[in-house]
Amino acid sequence: MNKKRLTFVMVVLLLTIMASAAELTIHPQTDVYDGWKLGIQAWSFNRFTLFEAIDKTRSLGLDYIQAYPGQKISPEISDGFGPDLSDPLRKAVKEKLAEANLQVTAFGVTKIASDEAGARKLFEFVKDMGIGTLVSEPAEDQYELIDKLCQEYQIKLAIHNHPKPSHYWNPDTVLKACEGRSKWIGACVDVGHWVRSGLDPVECLKKLKGRIHDVHIKEIDDGHDVVWGTGKGRIKGILEELHGQGFQGTFAIEYEYNWDNNIPEIRESIAYFDSLASALKPTGWKALFNSDLSNAELKENSWAMEDGQLARKGKGDIWTRDKYSDFILDFEFKLAEKTNSGVFLRAAEHTWLPWVEIQIEDSFGKPIGKHICGSIYDVKEPMVNTVRKPGQWNRMTICAKGSEIKTVLNNQRILDINLNDWTEAHKNPDGTANKFNIAYKDLPGEGWLGFQDHGFSIWYRNIKIQKL
Repeated sequence: MNKKRLTFVMVVLLLTIMASAAELTIHPQTDVYDGWKLGIQAWSFNRFTLFEAIDKTRSLGLDYIQAYPGQKISPEISDGFGPDLSDPLRKAVKEKLAEANLQVTAFGVTKIASDEAGARKLFEFVKDMGIGTLVSEPAEDQYELIDKLCQEYQIKLAIHNHPKPSHYWNPDTVLKACEGRSKWIGACVDVGHWVRSGLDPVECLKKLKGRIHDVHIKEIDDGHDVVWGTGKGRIKGILEELHGQGFQGTFAIEYEYNWDNNIPEIRESIAYFDSLASALKPTGWKALFNSDLSNAELKENSWAMEDGQLARKGKGDIWTRDKYSDFILDFEFKLAEKTNSGVFLRAAEHTWLPWVEIQIEDSFGKPIGKHICGSIYDVKEPMVNTVRKPGQWNRMTICAKGSEIKTVLNNQRILDINLNDWTEAHKNPDGTANKFNIAYKDLPGEGWLGFQDHGFSIWYRNIKIQKL
């Protein structure tokens, strides 16, 4: 092996070790394509407030949202999102985003003031909110100032194309605006608006290769949005073209139909996107259960997938058909009052124990112990109790790698243990007793995953897994 190759391998190994050491301190991003970020353009929910749009985006299992100017902050806060937002309200938005594990990737479509002071105010706002891209349709004489500010603030400008006869409806006009400009100036390609303008979106993408900063993605048929994969079926060609170009960046779902209840159609569109994107450059993330539960082991009518939520109906646990050894499991759950349940890891049998059980329980406000939410039942207590009140959605991530298990609940690491420390049956390393007839170091390293029916109401959503 030559020196350059050896150096490369050592760097990769070092990065792998560093990633492993830092593994699971926060909830992971669960994109199925390595380098693509699928999110929502909040305009899809323009009948609702920004906070409601954030909740809807989280319910879809997405980690990214694009904001637009003027959207009311919440039912209680009438101020619109934009540069005039006060510092306390900016803080409230940041806290809401952090709670939902959402990142605002872009702001627009927005006007940019022609004077430097006005333009700087916008750039300062975007920078303060941690947003990396401005989506706009500037006048031709604004680019010198905009390019200067983009480089100074390290914020991209993505030129948007509204349908014909808007100024940028033709990609040739966008490309001309980018000529002679820095890498910070590029395009926000709205593939649906190209269709409305009578253009072929794939041919338009080819023209803008190397200048695409952002994608507004939709499928248009009969003049309005339809579920992706239906209608004219353009999405497949669009994704294949962007993959071929080596595009790395964000997609914003802009679903401009059935405004009051478009979540089911958006969810179907995401599933179609994931099925295509995961075959092009996979990260390994996938849904644990199929939407029809065809890859699950369960009794009839015991669990149901309804509106994207897995709900317990009674009659028994639900299990995966596949077995897992090393993995990251990410999911959200909602509890009823007094709910007591659990998630089973690497079960060798579907009968009662032994396996690792992560406790899922209504233990809001309870003291730390080996039976509260996030504990390994009867074996190890969580470091902190971060479960939310019944009726609120929680997010949990479990990483099982060899004998090590790490857990994050609602943005805090709560568990970090090595099962090899459990060397005796019926005894924990801290001297306390447990009920198990096996030392936990001897548990199987591979098995089924299960969600317990313990007689209480419980709901799960966005259950995703990545094998390690």
